[in-house]
Amino acid sequence: MTTTNTVTAPDDRRVSKAPVSDGPPRRSRFKPGAGRQHHAGPFAYFALVVVGIGSLFPLYWTLVAASRTQDEILDTTPPLIPGGNLFHNLEAAWEQANLGKAIVNTVIVSSSITLATLFFCTLAGYAFAKMRFRGRGALMTMVIATLTIPPQLSVVPLFMMMSDIGWGGQLESVIFPTLVSAFGVFFMRQYLLEALPYELIEAGRVDGANNLRIVWSIVLPVARPAMMVLGMLTFVQAWNDFFWPYLALNQQNPTLQVALGQLSAAYVPDQSIVMAGALISTLPLLVVFVIFGKQIVGGIMSGAVKG
Repeated sequence: MTTTNTVTAPDDRRVSKAPVSDGPPRRSRFKPGAGRQHHAGPFAYFALVVVGIGSLFPLYWTLVAASRTQDEILDTTPPLIPGGNLFHNLEAAWEQANLGKAIVNTVIVSSSITLATLFFCTLAGYAFAKMRFRGRGALMTMVIATLTIPPQLSVVPLFMMMSDIGWGGQLESVIFPTLVSAFGVFFMRQYLLEALPYELIEAGRVDGANNLRIVWSIVLPVARPAMMVLGMLTFVQAWNDFFWPYLALNQQNPTLQVALGQLSAAYVPDQSIVMAGALISTLPLLVVFVIFGKQIVGGIMSGAVKG
């Protein structure tokens, strides 16, 4: 049975209100407690502690091994507490592998590759995401298809090309082949498809802005979170790259990973010195993440949640 409530308006007209049902209330399609903030239980904290310890233990073991001697590391019961030879091993690794020059070369290579990747991949991602031109789909398919080609297949022709140009053993042979990445183009395209509305671009064109002005004033501010994530991934990959720099460079002009390879190239390498060099190569990455960690995590979360 359904009844209708009425009220009298000032001009004596009858105004009907919404019908009120006397039947049972409708069941909500939302579960009870939906939208509430859930608190972590003991199992969640236990899982986080286990994952955290498992993630930090390799770094801690590197510190322990870098502060011990070769005999202590190879002992039947390996030590779990740092020793007193840390600075001696760091100095030995620094002198034996010429890590000073290697760090400078690695900073130059990683920074150049990161800046160039951000610039070119953002422009290409914007073009593929928001600009209309003939063959856009076919070109994007070709870019994605290059991800399926193993990099080892291009080593021989790339090495011959760098030698013909005269860049053998030079940092240019490591920088220029990696100025842009297919993954970066695809990553920026997918982000700008959702984050950059067409209305902003049209508003800029109505105001008389050309394409460069639109990229500088509209695209780059919108793409900043994704650029932070892509920049961190690119910098870490370039910093830790070993295969191509090992082939393209020589021992007189190495990057950090190539120099570390020289420490373990001896007939009986000293593992404590090798670990000391590995610790030196890891510290700059930790500093970068501590400085830009908040922006990087924010960029990942902004890409994971649709606004």
